[in-house]
Amino acid sequence: MTINLKNFLSDKTKMSKMGEFQNLKQIEGLEMSSVSADLYGNGRDDLSLFYFSKGANYATLTTTNSIISETIAWNNSSHKKSIKGLMVNTKNANTFTGKQGKESLDIIAKNLSRILTLKESKSEKGTYETVRIKDLIFASTGVIGEQFPVDQIKDALPALVEKLKTEHNKLFWLKVASGMMTTDTKPKVAYEEVIFGDELVKICGVAKGSGMIAPNLATMLSFIFTTADISSNLLRSLLKRAVANTFNAITVDSDQSTNDMVSLFSTRAIKIGQNLSLNDKLIQKFELSLKKLCLNLAKQIVVDGEGAKKFLTVKVINAKSLGSAKNIAFSIANSPLVKTAVAGEDPNWGRIIMGIGKSGEMIDSKKLKIKLGDFIIAENGKISDSYNEEKLREYMKWDSILIEVNLKLGSDAFECYTCDFTHDYIDINADYRN
Repeated sequence: MTINLKNFLSDKTKMSKMGEFQNLKQIEGLEMSSVSADLYGNGRDDLSLFYFSKGANYATLTTTNSIISETIAWNNSSHKKSIKGLMVNTKNANTFTGKQGKESLDIIAKNLSRILTLKESKSEKGTYETVRIKDLIFASTGVIGEQFPVDQIKDALPALVEKLKTEHNKLFWLKVASGMMTTDTKPKVAYEEVIFGDELVKICGVAKGSGMIAPNLATMLSFIFTTADISSNLLRSLLKRAVANTFNAITVDSDQSTNDMVSLFSTRAIKIGQNLSLNDKLIQKFELSLKKLCLNLAKQIVVDGEGAKKFLTVKVINAKSLGSAKNIAFSIANSPLVKTAVAGEDPNWGRIIMGIGKSGEMIDSKKLKIKLGDFIIAENGKISDSYNEEKLREYMKWDSILIEVNLKLGSDAFECYTCDFTHDYIDINADYRN
């Protein structure tokens, strides 16, 4: 098996850096593939398929944008809690494509269900179940408003099914994740495992996202797979809780997509108990690992933000409410002035003050305490007596920057993640369709 290096090798990512990626493992009950439908015209992978021959329980959360893609509309109309296949295309969002976009999915679903059914009929299992159209869901990412390339995708479906593999090493996970990328510079993968008695439960995740990133769910696609046998209803509860401080805590440019989608799939390979709930210790143990994996993927999206050079954490503590803490954190994180100051390695803390104030939240400036890293920069309504411009300028050269705002008004807190704004962001988005 070879990887199409065009998918993810860039100035930011070299083959020598393969060690940066976790050693992901096989998920029993899952088959994967990725191929090129030549949507980009350069032969890179642009179609990915996740297939569950025995079916999988699943839960999905999608964008809160009032305009959604035809692929999300398709998924929403099925109301299914168990599926057999997910196909992902890049380059085209299938949004604002009207009748053409909807009918294209109908055509692709019919062809894909037929080819998968034929695959099952040729297997050595003896008996098989037909893969129905309603057993399939879709995800799309790319340019909004362009006609959906139905013919190119349809022609690539036989190869997509033919290349399905049950054995997944790190390289294969990277290949499939690369097939989902748009302006991403590298694939995003993560792995966790949980021990339940004598059983090893695996959790693997892939994601894409680089620009148009803001809550809710940012502009991203993320698909998480586990071998734990968990019901669809419980998966949904776990997923909603997991995204709250992960995928819903990131921003690159404050823009929210029409295509956001995060899904959690259970292949049901490992039985961990019956009638489980959020209060069960086994599920709580699983939830901790799930949240860790989601946070890993979410931070990878921010690190790979379009044109990003620095990772920025904004932490608001001792707020009067969670909503207030979250509002202030994002007010700072989404400020172009704060983000360009970080890019310029300038400790211009007045911009942080501005960001706090423009949130609209009630603030007692005399109680306010602001830190950059470990350095107190402002407190008691004025610049700190310990302020040292030289030390702060050295700190701003770091790749990872922390802004901490202590409101001293309550006990709630929220932490969000963003990146700097560089000229590269303008270059990428000014030339996005070329």
